[in-house]
Amino acid sequence: MIDTGEVSAFRDLHTRLGDAVESAVRGKRDVIDLVLVAMFAGGHVLLEDVPGTGKTTLARAVAGALGGVSRRVQFTPDLLPSDVTGTSVYDPQTGQIRFRPGPVFANIVLADEINRAAAKTQSALLEVMEERTVTIDGVGHSVPDPFLVVATQNPIDLDGTYRLPEAQLDRFMLRTSIGYPSVEDELDVLRPGSGAGRIADVRTVSSPREVSSFSGRLALLHVADPILQYISALGTGTRTDERLRLGTSTRGLRTLVRCAQVYAASKGRHFVVPQDVQDIADPVLAHRLVLTRESVLSGVTTSEVLADVLSRVPVPKPAAQ
Repeated sequence: MIDTGEVSAFRDLHTRLGDAVESAVRGKRDVIDLVLVAMFAGGHVLLEDVPGTGKTTLARAVAGALGGVSRRVQFTPDLLPSDVTGTSVYDPQTGQIRFRPGPVFANIVLADEINRAAAKTQSALLEVMEERTVTIDGVGHSVPDPFLVVATQNPIDLDGTYRLPEAQLDRFMLRTSIGYPSVEDELDVLRPGSGAGRIADVRTVSSPREVSSFSGRLALLHVADPILQYISALGTGTRTDERLRLGTSTRGLRTLVRCAQVYAASKGRHFVVPQDVQDIADPVLAHRLVLTRESVLSGVTTSEVLADVLSRVPVPKPAAQ
């Protein structure tokens, strides 16, 4: 089990990383915290948002605070899998074939407008996300650790896009959006001389090795059986809801447990409470649910269905933890 001293050290690190990133991405601390949860939980993030809301800035700021390497890939219909993962090339100086790494060999990878690439290119990225290894000519090449993919989708302009199937959406640990800033934060961004958006000014407050170390330890954070039963009941609630054609998978529930562990530690606790599960449930589970056709036509959203399930499932009492 992870002890209280380690939890305290992680909370301090989480706060320092969040403060550093927020110096460039103003007024979006909740989104920053979600991205950090995914990074420490070993998962990836899908951002569904319109252009110009700071998605690239967010990914690069996280890499800057981490002290790692960031890469950006603009997905287009003619992008090939090798453009993402890398390929073997002939070296005329040595007369040998050598591997030339693609942009996925970075700590933070921004996959911009992932739904504009063809299915085979999407699959190439998703395979690396899952396996954390690129295999070229039978030789495996491991990506750096930590490895976080921040993929984006534009929910407005759908011309020339290839929708991500439900099975591929399930590969993303979290789905969220940045959204427009508040009036006060937007004024701060617009003010001449503001440091918003200046990646070069983001302080490096950690290292990839430190993040990897904490990531492994946080997987040992205590989750009591009543909390696990509560999470299982939430899964059953989504699978039996008549408005859903597909409820959350067991993998989705395991992901919820993993994210709740990191989220609880970021709040300074060495155990998970029901509120942790409730706070993180929507970004972890909503994109894994599939509505029936009738629900889609009636305007219901998966977030609304999940909120109803959360309100119906009994919450474990404190005495049972």
